[in-house]
Amino acid sequence: MSNIKEDQANFTNGFYLETHKRWEKFSNWIHCICVVTFDLELGQALESIYPPHVTLTKQETLNICYLAFPDSNSGCMGDTNFIVRLQSCPSKAVLSNVHTAYNSKCPPALQINPAYYWGYVYFRQVKDIKLPRGYFQKSVVILSRLPFNNLFTKIISVIAPEYFDNGNLSLEAACYNIDQWPTPVPGLTLSLPLLGSVFQTFIPHQRNSTSLILQLAGLNEVATSSENQIQASVEDLNLFDIFQPVLSHIDMLWELVITAEPLIVMASSPNHCSLMVLALTRIISPLKFCADHRTYFTIHDSDFKQFTNKVHGTPPVILGVTNPFFAKTLHHWPHTVRLGEDYGQYQKYKLKKNGNSKIFDSTPGVYSSYKPFLQKDKTMIKNLISGINTKRPFEVQSALLKKHLLELTHSFMIPLERYIASLMPLLKNISPFRAAPTPLPFNPDDFFAMLETAGPQLTTGIKGDWVGLYKKFFRSPNFNGWFNNRYTELALKLQALQLQALSDADLKLWVQGKPEVEIVDMVLKIKNKIKKCEQHDIPVSHTIKEQLEQRLQDIISSLPDDLKNILQTS
Repeated sequence: MSNIKEDQANFTNGFYLETHKRWEKFSNWIHCICVVTFDLELGQALESIYPPHVTLTKQETLNICYLAFPDSNSGCMGDTNFIVRLQSCPSKAVLSNVHTAYNSKCPPALQINPAYYWGYVYFRQVKDIKLPRGYFQKSVVILSRLPFNNLFTKIISVIAPEYFDNGNLSLEAACYNIDQWPTPVPGLTLSLPLLGSVFQTFIPHQRNSTSLILQLAGLNEVATSSENQIQASVEDLNLFDIFQPVLSHIDMLWELVITAEPLIVMASSPNHCSLMVLALTRIISPLKFCADHRTYFTIHDSDFKQFTNKVHGTPPVILGVTNPFFAKTLHHWPHTVRLGEDYGQYQKYKLKKNGNSKIFDSTPGVYSSYKPFLQKDKTMIKNLISGINTKRPFEVQSALLKKHLLELTHSFMIPLERYIASLMPLLKNISPFRAAPTPLPFNPDDFFAMLETAGPQLTTGIKGDWVGLYKKFFRSPNFNGWFNNRYTELALKLQALQLQALSDADLKLWVQGKPEVEIVDMVLKIKNKIKKCEQHDIPVSHTIKEQLEQRLQDIISSLPDDLKNILQTS
């Protein structure tokens, strides 16, 4: 407790001194820590927030309060961990410089979406006859922009019990510790001191995004732990453990997710539904799932009416729910995964046709009338089921499943990557004296024509209607997200090539015989390009930037002194 008291004193003394700058490092990792309690008159209410300078809108506060407790039907006694995802206020949907730099280097699946917060919840419900309702009910919630489901679940599992034992003092100490953490930088192993322990974590880098099987399965980059060290990968989803009941339908679920079909996950606890929703969004890695998804959703959520509205059709969202009421209100949704009470043990869930009978059928299973475009990989499924019978380690089973899903996604995406690379204009079209060309437009007909010789058949033996699946994918948010990102990358690459050509050009020769107005225009253009390099992260080397500065001086030196002085100071 001595360390906690010392940290709490630092927290109090430093709070009023340069508040926003003081908590800059804290906000790189966490937006705030909330304590939600049950009030007899108000219901679930926000009791306190740390650091105290953080403000939440009324709607954000309401959503956090309702999401911080398991549904009353869940009957969760003791301690429960789960993960929520909720919308942030539109005015706050802006990335900081640190988060922008993080997004540019991390794998797509771990990128920050500024429109959402992640909430890492630790809920405690125990009998207490001293309280009016006879129960102690309270949650501690870490609210963060970062989708680090494993790391923050472990961190909240340290912070919350300490808070329940020692009160506000421990939360103040934890905040002070977090404000000392290094910047979250992909590709680095980081040490994060917290309440007498040190968390060691490795944030994957996008250059290794194709090896997520290793990076997300464990801490292969972290050193051996010592007595007070806790090793924690930022994400650690045991896909096999989570998908055990639906193994025989895994390829169909992959299709539903990659085309962003509306999907409900119904479970008896928020922990089970949140893990299943997270796993579904990762099923298409390294492709980023770009549609909306709520790992745990309640009838009190501000988006409830939007998702239950039958007039406008079902939105492309994956929802995790526990309240049986959703079976009635969302019965028009086309796909449902209903998890059983014994979730986590192997059982073969049946595929049941969707319809009104789903409202009354509470048995575990996959409810859908979807007809897959591709054949399922029966050999892979048999191999995994055989591994269950031979008690093959879960880590190995999960790695095998991830490998299958990764290969399936790669087979699907490689033709798209090849095609989009062909949209780059030829190098001969890049001139130092003209604006950079733009990539060619995406033409589905040209893409399908290319599939005959460079399609998925080159990398997988899975047969089926690949063209039909691509057509459905093109209408999904996942395609829009992927294409917009790749098109932007191509455009920046073309600008970089044009800047390289300009840095290599002999501008001393070019200025000869040119009118002053044309020379001045070139000076302003080069200055603007140098500025864009800094603002838009155009991928050019430091050497090219220096050469551009030299070309700028080459031109300016050819001008009369009065004009030279004006341009050098402007």
